[in-house]
Amino acid sequence: MAVTEPAPVAPPAAHEGILRRQSLRESAARTYARSLPIVPVRARGLTIEGADGRRYLDCLSGAGALALGHNHPVVLEAIKKVIDSGAPLHVLDLATPVKDAFTTELFATLPREFADDARIQFCGPAGTDAVEAALKLVRTATCRSGLLSFTGAYHGMTAGALDASGGATDVRVTRLPFPQNYRCPFGIGGERGAELGARWTENLLDDPKGGVPRPAGMILEPVQGEGGVIPAPDAWMRRMREITAARSIPLIADEVQTGVGRTGTFWAVEHSGIVPDVMVLSKAIGGSLPLAVVIYRSELDAWQPGAHAGTFRGNQLAMAAGAATLAFVRENRLADRAATLGARMLGRLQGLAAAHSCIGDVRGRGLMIGVELVDPDVASPDVLVPPPAPALAAAVQQECLDRGLIVELGGRHSGVVRLLPPLTLTDEQAVAVLDRFADALAAAEHSLQRRTDSGQSY
Repeated sequence: MAVTEPAPVAPPAAHEGILRRQSLRESAARTYARSLPIVPVRARGLTIEGADGRRYLDCLSGAGALALGHNHPVVLEAIKKVIDSGAPLHVLDLATPVKDAFTTELFATLPREFADDARIQFCGPAGTDAVEAALKLVRTATCRSGLLSFTGAYHGMTAGALDASGGATDVRVTRLPFPQNYRCPFGIGGERGAELGARWTENLLDDPKGGVPRPAGMILEPVQGEGGVIPAPDAWMRRMREITAARSIPLIADEVQTGVGRTGTFWAVEHSGIVPDVMVLSKAIGGSLPLAVVIYRSELDAWQPGAHAGTFRGNQLAMAAGAATLAFVRENRLADRAATLGARMLGRLQGLAAAHSCIGDVRGRGLMIGVELVDPDVASPDVLVPPPAPALAAAVQQECLDRGLIVELGGRHSGVVRLLPPLTLTDEQAVAVLDRFADALAAAEHSLQRRTDSGQSY
């Protein structure tokens, strides 16, 4: 597929009218629409075409939901087949051939030791509801209420999921240090920093005066996405598994964004070889349509009928699209492809960092990539790394959009530019993405430097 620079087209009145009416009608909570003021009308693979006639390379991929990109043929065919069959589209939690096929395909992708003794709960169609279900499940099974989570975590926007996320202001959840190389909470990084975090966790749980009774569960992301694309070290993941198993604390792996080949293995827990007690899955498992599930060890299945329900947990179109997506990723070894291409993209970005002091860190796993932007001119003997530069990151995002590239921001201070391209990304497209990013970075640096030289603040 040839990739060409988008030709600027004057936005037609209809395009501007749609954006204006959106701003008047929709709530102040809208997010992506603020930084990405486009009106998509067509999409295929990596490419979105807006109502203004411009084409964009989409490295947001529905926040990671589009493993195969937009409108992949196998997904469209699976949806069309269900519609043409006359099958019911709404079935609550009744058994259907579509659901059976999806569940069979999903279990075939799971680590065998886990799948052989697992149960599945279909939830409301958002990942945050699956998180709520997982928390409810472990609390019911253990008859305990506390929860362990990690700084920088993001598990959704409903009340319980927010309690477990890093930005929460409540204290009902105990927060543990998540290992980082670049901004290590212990100022060390590497294996030693991760080991100190593990020791802190172990000590806190075993200290009778630590103020943390044995919890109902621990929830973690194998790669923190919204937290800034921070991969958990494999050895640290194994230590968390050992610590929780030794104390009969269920371990919940939140694979909502990391699953279905995104990080270079089908499920991100496979990098470390651990087997969690619970996995929370959504986004890509629905093949671009809403679907969320919790999978867990059978001994945790202590729920009564109706203990966690939802009117829209039987999304037949999503299950058909999801089964087709899972099979396509598995059969075409797209996880391996993500590992190879992701490593290549990381290498080029690291080369870019050598020429741009505003790039503090480049990190990620597979096709889940983050570039942390910093202010290199702010130096202090008491600060190990420069502070984040959210204004620069926002400027880079805008410059990317001007060049026909859609990227997202994340991290503690929205200073990390995130790349989540579809797993079907070609070599040529990867080059185009990185070329546009490099141009956008240089332009944003130049623009902000001019403002600084003229005495304006960021």
